[in-house]
Amino acid sequence: LINQLYQNIFWGQRGNYLEVPTDCPQRDERLGWMGDAQVFVRTAAFNSDVRWFMDKWLTEVRDAQTPEGAFPDVAPKILVTNDGSPGWGDAGAIVPWQLYLMYGDRRLLERSYESMRRWVDYLDKANPDHLWINRRGNDYGDWLNIEAETPKEVLATAYFARSARIVSQAAAVLGRSADSAKYDALYRDIVAAFRKAYVSADGVVKGDTQTGYLLAIQFGLLTPRTRAQATERLLEDIVVKRSGHLSTGFLGVSALAPVLSSVSADDVAYRLLLNESFPSWGYSIKQGATTIWERWDGWTEQKGFQDPGMNSFNHYAFGSVGEWLYANIAGIDSDPTGPGFKKILIRPTPGGGISWTKARYDSVRGRIETSWRVRGKALSLDITIPANTSALVFVPAERAEDVIEGDVQASASPGVTVARMEPGRAVFRVGGGRYRFRSKMPS
Repeated sequence: LINQLYQNIFWGQRGNYLEVPTDCPQRDERLGWMGDAQVFVRTAAFNSDVRWFMDKWLTEVRDAQTPEGAFPDVAPKILVTNDGSPGWGDAGAIVPWQLYLMYGDRRLLERSYESMRRWVDYLDKANPDHLWINRRGNDYGDWLNIEAETPKEVLATAYFARSARIVSQAAAVLGRSADSAKYDALYRDIVAAFRKAYVSADGVVKGDTQTGYLLAIQFGLLTPRTRAQATERLLEDIVVKRSGHLSTGFLGVSALAPVLSSVSADDVAYRLLLNESFPSWGYSIKQGATTIWERWDGWTEQKGFQDPGMNSFNHYAFGSVGEWLYANIAGIDSDPTGPGFKKILIRPTPGGGISWTKARYDSVRGRIETSWRVRGKALSLDITIPANTSALVFVPAERAEDVIEGDVQASASPGVTVARMEPGRAVFRVGGGRYRFRSKMPS
């Protein structure tokens, strides 16, 4: 099931990354929809080297920006002429930042920085109270969700905060300290306004939807107390209210599994991943899908086909779960403190009844490989780290002393040092090379 899902994601990308990242290849659109592109860009960069493909497209994104600073919904800007929809216009800030994190190339940021800054200034000028109420364009919301409409002002303000934070981070990378401080202050003002307007004292985010909670958690919009309460509401919605099913649309789906892992709910993420009943990735695969569907209900046993006017069976947005397959199942991810895989995170999370995984990623610094297997309580983890890089390796274990690398205790192995302990995991620092870790899975 997972291998087929990966293939569906990959072929959806191949069928749509043709000159521009189109939404679908078979009907009279084939447009560079920006919301689709931004939720999928990290998955795309894991699948293929898309650095120059996306850099070329970002030229078209910048060319389509209005004098006021509004980004379009599609680039090149044709047919769809309104500007600045939440989650779509924000791609002009999100995509350059994600490319920088994946490839470590400052030039990608330098070329887009002024347009990113102008976008946030445009939003700030139109919304002086720091809630994105005005100038929301076509306002698609959490497009194609399953009976869970997140209030559009909640989504918009969450994305306003995210874009402001990204501009602050990009300014810091580029040595623009005054800009970094300015947009960090703006981010904090938006967060404060979001909490006051949309978060109740018991952690309910307005709308009470999976996507509302996911974005609030992922974008850092909650206090520690309301984050814990929101997490409980999110898990209750998935596990109890929807019997282990998702309800997310285009904007929520990319955050779904990563946020669940970030709140220590990997078991729920695996449950969603491995579902074969509607709505789920597995349901479409069960119906014979070989690419990602535009709609969760593109075809169902109860209703048959959706509206043929808008029902693509090759539409990659819901395939954004691919980044979680790499980062959390295979355990290959880039450390933001060393972009472009200069610093690597090896953090596989066994679960879902899966006994083994083998994966590789050809980063800009060389091939990264992981292979793990669980037999009973025994875990083996083999990794390859490129030369001139370093990695933090997270090994499930009760104590660092219980982890073996090669034939000796990991802490005594050449080139391996203990970085820290986390609940249920020992963290080791390694340089380039091949390593074989063995441990006993924690209870």
